[in-house]
Amino acid sequence: MFKIPKGYESITKTIRMPKPMAQKLELLSTKNSISLNQLVIACIEFALRNTEEEHSAKSE
Repeated sequence: MFKIPKGYESITKTIRMPKPMAQKLELLSTKNSISLNQLVIACIEFALRNTEEEHSAKSE
């Protein structure tokens, strides 16, 4: 599981997602004893890193 460092500058955003996705994320955060916010940030960071890697590989 990813660890999200505390003490970073943040902003508040509101997002909408399918209810089943939200339920899965809430269950996963509970099972791993992390906040839903931490889990969502970890998922987004993972997606962004992998998107950048795929984009870089295609550029070469």
